Amino acid sequence: MLRQLEGSAAVARAVAACRPQVVCAYPITPQTHIVEGIGAMVKAGDLPGCRFINVESEFAAMSVAIGASAGGARAYTATASQGLLFMAEAVYNAAGLGLPIVMTLANRAIGAPINIWNDQSDAMAVRDSGWIQLFAESNQAATDLHVQAFRLAEELSVPVMVCMDGFVLTHATEQVDVPTQAEVDAFLPPFEPRQLLDPDDPCSIGAMVGPEAFTEVRYLAHAKQLQALERIEAVGRAFGDAFGRLSGGLVSPYRTEGAEVVVVALGSILGTLADVVDDLRRAGRPVGALGITSFRPFPAEAVRAAVGDGARVVVVERAFSVGFGGVLATDVAMAVGGGAGRVSTVVAGLGGRPVTERSLAGVIDDALRDRLEPLRFLDLDDQVVARELARMAERRRSGPHAENILRDLGGAPLGPAAGARPTPERRAGAPGGEGR
Repeated sequence: MLRQLEGSAAVARAVAACRPQVVCAYPITPQTHIVEGIGAMVKAGDLPGCRFINVESEFAAMSVAIGASAGGARAYTATASQGLLFMAEAVYNAAGLGLPIVMTLANRAIGAPINIWNDQSDAMAVRDSGWIQLFAESNQAATDLHVQAFRLAEELSVPVMVCMDGFVLTHATEQVDVPTQAEVDAFLPPFEPRQLLDPDDPCSIGAMVGPEAFTEVRYLAHAKQLQALERIEAVGRAFGDAFGRLSGGLVSPYRTEGAEVVVVALGSILGTLADVVDDLRRAGRPVGALGITSFRPFPAEAVRAAVGDGARVVVVERAFSVGFGGVLATDVAMAVGGGAGRVSTVVAGLGGRPVTERSLAGVIDDALRDRLEPLRFLDLDDQVVARELARMAERRRSGPHAENILRDLGGAPLGPAAGARPTPERRAGAPGGEGR
């Protein structure tokens, strides 16, 4: 049913249609509207059979979800950013226990400095936890992926994280075709857990495992992820057959045929990229885009097939590995063969900075002209960086970077010294000091 909805509201309705039995809620921007929406439905009696549990922290939210799932309930929660880090221990436990929990991650930057806006650093922080990670390009995709996530989780007995860009999607209002209850019931079978804590048939879940078996247990988690590659594609096709639209699968190529440059990305930036590709194609420039829906497990063969043998690859990502460079780009380079400078990383949109069509077109033009460096920070203010590096070289007590930069930009952070302890020269306002 087509509705004009905020992304969070559409996701809340889709999750409710999946008939969760336990929803664990702790608020953190920008996912709060999702659990608020589900909570309102529970209170109104529109979601019978669901226990909505307000907990005292994100760690508690995942811990309750683990207990609920192990007890045989269909469990759901949502979080973002620092909340995901706070529940990280339990996130790993959920995957290690093979519990089919579904969680929405409203992607948001990780501090410090504190930032509530969108990038994908939070998802990257737990990429090796054993969860399936699916990234939504649009609010329609986010809505549909949650329905698919419950089916995947329960078929494979593995937790699934649906990642949607915070604010860019969660708080954006657009037309979404929300699946009806009858449609979801026909697509998603009733939950039948593979493992269950039952007093009448006692067993242990999460037992201590020593060196004699730990490698084998971890390998089986890897094997389950490899099985997921086939199931993600199959469930995506089944969803398309049932609902009449494709949203899911492993990757989504866009005009990659004959492309000399293919831009690879996750999430909502793909909409902007499609517009840029269309403009460049009209101008006779051979470029394409490739969206990756399944980041974990990583679809190396599908990426390789979509990119082809000769194209230059530009990976635009809203996160990076400090001290190295691209996170997504590393996986892409391994998939396609990154020799001879074939794969470049473009770090863009950190902390919610806009990623414009003009900037993306400039990057693609540089790639076509073979002048794009291996690592570029899109729209980086080199003068701001140079000023702070010079300050660090000049004074040992140069102060926190964030506060210094805000002061340089006119943001008036924490007093005249921007958090740095003033030297006598600066207190006196002597020549050469910043107290002038």
